[in-house]
Amino acid sequence: MTDKLNLTEAEWRAKLSSEQYHVLREAGTERAFTGKYEGNKQPGMYFCAGCGAPLFSSETKYNSGSGWPSYTAPVAGEAVEEHRDMSHGMIRTEVTCAKCSGHLGHVFPDGPGPTGLRYCINSASLDFKPEE
Repeated sequence: MTDKLNLTEAEWRAKLSSEQYHVLREAGTERAFTGKYEGNKQPGMYFCAGCGAPLFSSETKYNSGSGWPSYTAPVAGEAVEEHRDMSHGMIRTEVTCAKCSGHLGHVFPDGPGPTGLRYCINSASLDFKPEE
């Protein structure tokens, strides 16, 4: 993805709710089992709440029991970027939106097939559009 969205911090604060800003711009997280999409089972597409880029399809969403919406793969390989995260005394892989660099969550190698991955994503970083 080549068209990066670069906004000032003031523009991000004006665009996002305080919770979305904390998650997307400060790499925060919502508490487990509190996000609005954790239990969503409707068919549709999940978009970045920061920039509107398509990120995950309901076809790859599953109940991981972790308390956050979980997916086996992004909608396209170039939709997200992965970065080594050594915060909080552990080594994890952070997932960010490729278009706006917003923090989405983390990816872990303990998911189901076919990828074996669990993209553990904050609801606050997502907007959902149901299938029509």
